[in-house]
Amino acid sequence: MAIRLYETARRAVVPFEPGPVVSMYVCGITPYDATHLGHAATYLNYDLLIRRLEWLGHEVRLVRNITDVDDSILPKARQLGVHYLDLAARETDRFHRDMTALNMRPAMAEPRATESIQEIIALIGEIEANGHTYMIDGVLYFDVMSKPSFGELSHYPQDHMISLARQRGGNPDDPNKRHPLDFVLWQPSADDEPSWVSRWGPGRPGWHIECSAMAISALGPTIDLHGGGTDLIFPHHECEIVQSESATGKPFVRHWMHSAMVAYEGEKMSKSLGNLVFVSDLLEQTDPRAIRLALMMHHYRAGFEWHDTDIEEGEALLRRLYLAVRCPDGPDPAPYVAAIGAALDNDLDAPRALRLLDDFASAVLSGGPVSQAPEALADTARRLGLELGDPLL
Repeated sequence: MAIRLYETARRAVVPFEPGPVVSMYVCGITPYDATHLGHAATYLNYDLLIRRLEWLGHEVRLVRNITDVDDSILPKARQLGVHYLDLAARETDRFHRDMTALNMRPAMAEPRATESIQEIIALIGEIEANGHTYMIDGVLYFDVMSKPSFGELSHYPQDHMISLARQRGGNPDDPNKRHPLDFVLWQPSADDEPSWVSRWGPGRPGWHIECSAMAISALGPTIDLHGGGTDLIFPHHECEIVQSESATGKPFVRHWMHSAMVAYEGEKMSKSLGNLVFVSDLLEQTDPRAIRLALMMHHYRAGFEWHDTDIEEGEALLRRLYLAVRCPDGPDPAPYVAAIGAALDNDLDAPRALRLLDDFASAVLSGGPVSQAPEALADTARRLGLELGDPLL
């Protein structure tokens, strides 16, 4: 049975049927602050998908970028009085520590924007050669009117796209633009910003083109699955599509998958509100497996509110699983294992898979005729990224 996943552009749950090798690109971090629970929830969802695909026999080639130069990290470095690459290195190291603690699959490749400038320049050149750009006052823009498919991922009306662009750095009120939704491919750098030589003058790339170049360079012109948070649907992913396809002439992504946002105690979790829950802080308080379990209790398409008491549910389930895998015997594991796999195949229903894993653990704790049941429970948990052999913290 094929995995069925919600596809953003088609707005439906459809079969995801890749070949033996699955190419996957998940938008990574802009490393100017610590990893928060929104990041962790997003990357956990794709980690679960990777693990299920591997369970079914696929090889997954995950690429996750690091956006170490853009309009977010540069002002933060300026504010802190540090070099932007030093800031990026510090926060990338913290991100890696957090992801390792949560037992996330490492990426096959993790390209950095600053190390991909030549690929970015080459891709922009292809877009320009195909007639999709214009330059005003040293800024090279993508002309969205040259690509009628613009908007087919989000299906948002134009006034909503303009509103989102205004919120998310798209600057739709720029008087130089031919259309409010045109976006920057290359721009002059400020005096204290990094700059690279290009045919359009010294400067730096726009945000969206960085991911297109890194994805295509690592995985080729067409990717099986591209993911990220729902906040990236517009403008980031919408812009990625049109610029990539304008350069290559090929479909950019076969399946778009997006993870919903996380709120905290009733409010959207955001830097501006100062209510971020950082993974590194939680790791000082509890077992990382409990964090993973607590996050798995929410479906990837259902935005949820994190409450400080949520971790207690993860800790309680971890204790039950930990005790169960140390039992001498239990029930026939086959029905439980099959049902857990089926839950994941049904639009990555992690909450149902977790409830079934808990049912399996409860049955093992009650005993049974099968001596292999506890090991089957441990193996199934391992397939969900939960290693139960180590002591509880």
